[in-house]
Amino acid sequence: MAEIGPIWGSSVSAHVRETIALYSAVLAQSPRENLAVTRDIAFGAHPRQVLDVHTAKNTQDRPANAPVVVFAHGGAFIEGDKERTPEVYANVLRRLARGGVIGVNIEYRLAPDFKYPAASEDVGGALAWTRANIARFGGDPARIFLMGHSAGAAHTGSYAYDARLHGTDGPQIAGHIVVSGRVRAEMRPDNPNRAKVAAYYGEDAAFQADCSAVSHINAHSVPTMIAMAEFDNPLIDVHCMELAHRLSQAQNRAPRTLWLEGHNHTSIIASMDTADDRLGRAVLDFIRHGR
Repeated sequence: MAEIGPIWGSSVSAHVRETIALYSAVLAQSPRENLAVTRDIAFGAHPRQVLDVHTAKNTQDRPANAPVVVFAHGGAFIEGDKERTPEVYANVLRRLARGGVIGVNIEYRLAPDFKYPAASEDVGGALAWTRANIARFGGDPARIFLMGHSAGAAHTGSYAYDARLHGTDGPQIAGHIVVSGRVRAEMRPDNPNRAKVAAYYGEDAAFQADCSAVSHINAHSVPTMIAMAEFDNPLIDVHCMELAHRLSQAQNRAPRTLWLEGHNHTSIIASMDTADDRLGRAVLDFIRHGR
């Protein structure tokens, strides 16, 4: 990671693949004897509208009415899977389960076949399923947090902040966790993923801005935690800081932020459930304290 980080932007796709391979080997060594997972539960009719539920196997190892995290993976709007490998992204939910949190790992429909707001609608569908069913896994439907990485955070952010997507009852979540999130849709020349942004949002700049999570912050926005990497994808850290600034201005209080030294856009999320537990500890503390 020390070698890849400073040159991350020179070949993002190649470095993503290398990071995934390296972390998959590390994560394969993590113990999981007391962890259980129920896979591929449908929350909709499309084949990608499925989710996995991760828990501690023994009920005594999780609190009664445990908090819940619903997690959306990245993939630059056009690709991705709730299991990028057998280890990544399941590592996120395994780490949370070790901390007494029920983890829900979701898939969603992808561009170009499905345009905005399909993926955020799928976030809403997964949340509806979770509220209706998580109690039988030991989870508390009144303490559900949303968490998204990269493009996944664009989708969770739109649902969390934009009333057009979550409706008049509000998002009905306890908080939102953004990890290196593309919370602003744009096609700047220095954005290497601009074509993938267009595949989901289209090419109209005004429409992209209106659809961006950062455009819908107000005084009543849910408690939010924002984490970003030292060597993030171009502009991701800029958009994350814009989100932090808008929340600070709207709520007269800065949100929890975490800048992870040494990490890149992929290793920041792949590091959960390894010896480098900075992000895992911060997420659990946010869940515990609500800010």
